[in-house]
This record gives sequence, C-alpha cells and structure tokens, in this order.
Amino acid sequence: MTETPRLTDRRALELHRARAAKRPQLFLLDEAAADIEERLAEVKKSFSKPAIIGGLRAPFQKFLPHAFSTKDDEALKLERDTHDLVIHAMALHWADDPIGQLVQSRLAMKPDGLFIAAFFGGQTLHELRTVLAEAETRIKGGLSPRVLPMGDLRDLGGLLQRAGFALPVADSRSITVRYKSLQDLTRDLRGMGETNALATRHRSFPSKVLFSEAARLYQKHYSDNEGYLLATFELVFLTGWAPHESQPKPLRPGSATQRLSDALGTEERPSGDQVAPPGS
Repeated sequence: MTETPRLTDRRALELHRARAAKRPQLFLLDEAAADIEERLAEVKKSFSKPAIIGGLRAPFQKFLPHAFSTKDDEALKLERDTHDLVIHAMALHWADDPIGQLVQSRLAMKPDGLFIAAFFGGQTLHELRTVLAEAETRIKGGLSPRVLPMGDLRDLGGLLQRAGFALPVADSRSITVRYKSLQDLTRDLRGMGETNALATRHRSFPSKVLFSEAARLYQKHYSDNEGYLLATFELVFLTGWAPHESQPKPLRPGSATQRLSDALGTEERPSGDQVAPPGS
C-alpha cells in the first residue's frame, strides 16, 4: 500500500513555532483573532465550552481565556460531543489532511455548535514565491520547494460541506504589508513560525547568492514608489455549524408555494416560446 506523501515536516514546524514563541511577530495572528472576535460578537448565542486548536494560540486566548487549548496534531486531543465553539487558529494551511482536521473538530462539537477556522490562503506570499522561483531557476536551473502551497478560496469553501458542517461560509481578506528589505520579511515569518517546514524541502542552507538575487527581483517587480517591498497575506475564514434539527433546511425541489414570475411581477411563458427583442 502506497503511503500518502507528507506535506509538512511536523518536527520542523514545532521547532519553528518554539523559536517564534521566544521572539514573536504575531500581528497577522492578532488580525485574524480580532476578526473572529468581531464575528462572534454578531452571533446571538453564548458559548460556554469553547476550544482553540493551533500552534501559536495566544492571540485567540485573549478573548477566550477559559477555552480548552490544544495543538493541531494529526489526531486532535478533543473529546467527542463536548464543545459548542471550536476555533481552528491559523494552522489549517499546514495540515496534511485538512478534511480530517475539520471532521475531528465537528465530532468534538455539540449539535448547533459553531466552528470557525482562520488560516493563510493561496494568495499569501505570491510575490516571494515568484521571485524565489525565478532566482533559483536563473542560478541553479531548477526549483526546490521553499514556500508552502496554499489552497484557493473556491476550493477551500467545499471543505466544510465535505466535513459535514451545516450552513457553510467561506470568505477571505487580503492584507498588504510593506517591508524595507527581504530580511525584514523573513524576520516576520520566523516570528510567526511560518518559515519553510515542507517535508520535501532541501535540507542544506540556501546560498546568499540565491537570496541576493531574489531580493533584487523583489525590488524590481514588487516594490512601491517609496522603495518598500510589498508582501500579500490572504486570511481565509471558514465558518460552519454542527448540524441540528433547528437549523434552516433547503426546500425540496417542487415544494415552492409561489411562482417566481409572480414574485418578480413578470409574465411566465413556456420554455419553447421566443420573446421578440425590443423595437421589433
């Protein structure tokens, strides 16, 4: 039986997160946490048994200080049918099996519990991805995996339905951050625990020539009129509810009690009729 290829070197990821905890740069996690806090304020429901899943969970614990907290391990340490709110906090993009993470989260929830995931989406660091690929191709004639591949919003929205959540919603927001240098961007990635932890990465330390060329290309293609480098971070949010009989259900086909033409105030015609164009 063929083993499924691993996306993430979990040991490297944990080491990166431990380093980030010592010198944190968590402003993007703070943004995600603030966004989720605002969403919860708009929900007319109180939550008594919340849980937070992730690596660097401090920004989310600020507004849920009594929440049960656990790492985003492959097997989540959550009890079944226990939580009425689950926050998957800025970690789902590192999951080898994101559907498995969502299913485990749903199984840990009480009926009509709320699930919210926040994580980096496909537009994140597209500038860095491009310049590293171009620089490495020029210098070495080939590519190696250096930036985590991240999902597109159109694909990510279907994850909730596949995991069995009701009333699924997927949305995103992009944040552009300006940096004086590529080194400053790298510093922030280290401070978020988001440096290269790909299982297929090259283990040798990248050459200074590579990063020098990447910095030159970055400055040329992705800088503003003041010379700052522009870095895009896309925050994706997935929201769904653990199924419950009280939730709205879609109507069965043919069960409508009013014609669409009546609601729109238009004349209904059989599908074979042709409508003459205006002025004919």
